[in-house]
Amino acid sequence: MKKIAIFAGIFLAGIMGIAQAAENQNIEVVNAYARAVPPSAPNSAAFMLIHNHSDAERHLVSAESDVSEVTELHNHINDNGVMRMRQVPRITVPAKGSVELKPGSYHVMLIGLKNPLKEGDQVNLKLNFDDGSQQQMAVNAKKMMHKMMNHKHGDHHQHH
Repeated sequence: MKKIAIFAGIFLAGIMGIAQAAENQNIEVVNAYARAVPPSAPNSAAFMLIHNHSDAERHLVSAESDVSEVTELHNHINDNGVMRMRQVPRITVPAKGSVELKPGSYHVMLIGLKNPLKEGDQVNLKLNFDDGSQQQMAVNAKKMMHKMMNHKHGDHHQHH
């Protein structure tokens, strides 16, 4: 009887793992990259396109990276004519839809870089979703146009 209970537990754990893996396949991340920054820059950001192939709305609720002290989800807001970045609790990915994380919009903020982020450097990212699924990826840092980096950083200084 004990062997049956152990087998049933292992079987159910396997089914739960398969269900989790299948759920994870409903989220697809493409064109992900991080912004290469000058050696003196304390922060960077990561951008990507997130597709949700499921019938249910999903929410990106957090992100993690080993290249920064803090990793947060951010958006730009217009504050009396000045674009400022603000942390957001989640980024919604509509059912059967997509959301683009791009400069001037939603993005993953890498605050307190541990080392300068140079073009070609690899950035490990883990995206955490509201259903418990995760997407892990390694993205390359690439140079961006200078004007994209020339904006107000809102309250980023308070994180240091």
